[in-house]
Amino acid sequence: MRLRTLCVALLFLLPAAASAQTADEILAKVLAARGGVDKLRAIHSERVSGQISFGDDSGPFVVELKRPLKMHMQLTIQDRTMVRVYDGKSQGWANNPFAGKVDPEAMSGDELKSITEESDFDGPLLDYKSKGNQIELVGKDKVDDKDVWRLKLTTKNGDVRYYLFDVNSFLLLKWEGKRKFQDQELPVESHFSDYREVGGLKFAFAIDSGSSPTDLRQKIRIEKIELNPELSDAEFGKPATPPTPPTP
Repeated sequence: MRLRTLCVALLFLLPAAASAQTADEILAKVLAARGGVDKLRAIHSERVSGQISFGDDSGPFVVELKRPLKMHMQLTIQDRTMVRVYDGKSQGWANNPFAGKVDPEAMSGDELKSITEESDFDGPLLDYKSKGNQIELVGKDKVDDKDVWRLKLTTKNGDVRYYLFDVNSFLLLKWEGKRKFQDQELPVESHFSDYREVGGLKFAFAIDSGSSPTDLRQKIRIEKIELNPELSDAEFGKPATPPTPPTP
């Protein structure tokens, strides 16, 4: 009886150990499905361009990224241009003409935290341990009619996000998390589709985001991805004031 009791007790201990191992195994397959860790790490700069829409309003956008953690983002809607820039060290600048802020201003602490994560085009999962993050396999789930693995990420700052990967292709289909807006944390999710190959790596060319599956108001349609373009460091300094739109 004692041996039986010991065996039963050991069985209760196995899932926790197996779960941590399985999470790493799934992540390894996810990175392989993208094209492999070596190819991902070989990207030193990136330029992504396309169209972004918010409800009925849409316009072009360009995002340029460069190691380490440099980012320049620009989008134009209704003749008004928003720019967000991070120098990869400690300073970021942004203007929001849609809120009446035309001149670039220094970013706040929360804005810097956000853009530092955005500018890491490896993402929080690649080399997650060295970034101070933790991952956990929650189990299987559904995205529309597809079976997915639900992976939980806890960042070094304590933020929690969920990544849902197709059980067959291991490509990301959905992301769930929170975004800070006017001192409030609101739920947000993004859906990824239209995967295409660029330079031996797979990228989602369609990303729809919102507060729920029925409210995906932000839509990104990527038209072009350039890997390792020549980018001057000057692009990641304080931007000039955008030109004033013409008077109708």
